[in-house]
Amino acid sequence: MKIAFLDTSVVLRHILGERGAWSGLDKFTRLYASELMRVEALRVIDRLRIQSRWPEKEVALRVRLLTATSAAINVIAIQPTILRRAAEPFPTIVGTLDAIHIATALLAEHQLKKPLLFLTHDVRQGTAAQAAGLQAEGF
Repeated sequence: MKIAFLDTSVVLRHILGERGAWSGLDKFTRLYASELMRVEALRVIDRLRIQSRWPEKEVALRVRLLTATSAAINVIAIQPTILRRAAEPFPTIVGTLDAIHIATALLAEHQLKKPLLFLTHDVRQGTAAQAAGLQAEGF
């Protein structure tokens, strides 16, 4: 059983059709992400709407793709346990939102009692995830 945790960067490259998007997500039996992923993705879509002057049809398409992608992902709510872990020290430099993603993945791995693959296109986050004990790829 292959299980993966998706960082927002992986979802965004997928729904925006960017080069270097992770291929093979359909090969995983289960996908997980923090509920933070949808908030971050919608903020990026809104920023692109403003900066790139996306027409309403483009915004609607990207939101639909995000909704469809999210439907295939087990979304994990941000819980006090996750916030406590995210506030603790990490072996490497990690920002607040990245710490929340990593803490969520650590909790999921602990609860599942199975290793999961942490997928990100962010080098700093991937390094922090590995330093925290997760198997990370994509960066």
